[in-house]
Amino acid sequence: MGYPSDVLSTRAIVKPGLYAIIPKDGLVNNVIPYIENCRVSIVASPKMGAGFVQYVVEAAPGGRTTAPFGGEPAIESFLYCIEGVLAVTVGQEQFVLTAGGFIYAPAGAGIAFSSEAPSKLLLYKQRYIPLAGKAAYTCAGNVNEIAYRNYDDMANVYIKDLLPAGLGFDMNMHILAFEPGGCHPFVETHVQEHGAYILSGEGMYLMENTWLPIKKDDFMWFGPYVPQGAYGVGRDLFAYIYSKDCNRDVVL
Repeated sequence: MGYPSDVLSTRAIVKPGLYAIIPKDGLVNNVIPYIENCRVSIVASPKMGAGFVQYVVEAAPGGRTTAPFGGEPAIESFLYCIEGVLAVTVGQEQFVLTAGGFIYAPAGAGIAFSSEAPSKLLLYKQRYIPLAGKAAYTCAGNVNEIAYRNYDDMANVYIKDLLPAGLGFDMNMHILAFEPGGCHPFVETHVQEHGAYILSGEGMYLMENTWLPIKKDDFMWFGPYVPQGAYGVGRDLFAYIYSKDCNRDVVL
């Protein structure tokens, strides 16, 4: 990497328990057991206040898992392919994911992957909250085969749902996209937390009481009850994939 070309600076902001913005140029490599030939950055974890762990992974040729990711009992997991081609296994099922491909593995199943060429992906895991009489199951697809629908009756903001809405699932993944000038219909304040990776474009994001610039390859995390909302700016579609906890009551 060598010496910096300018005075050290960053757009990164981390307010534990509230929110975080982590730009691409601040990511560092972490050695993670059972993941080989990959550059792995942990961008969200309980250490900052998140109820999940999320990773940005750059796989070199031959990058792979040697044991399923998220295969521990009661842990559910998710993988999203940003770039490249991945061979993926969940249990006895095998899949090939290209850019935009995703897969969810129910608690304890885990996700194994390998890459023959350079690839970039997101990994996500959290503890599953069971519900009597309901169960989650393996789901795979590609976002390019899912049509956008208008978000809250607005013609310049769109959403895609990646996972089923059934009560067996205690989480979902969505892609939210804004045309330049598009925005949330109101400032949201809710119990759910989000982990969000910017897939394209630029935006201005309100977190708590501060408007912050966001762009492609940034990661964002918002904790529960943090006021948040966004505008799409620039010339391209401002789009991000984000997690959401759902379908469960608050545990006392």
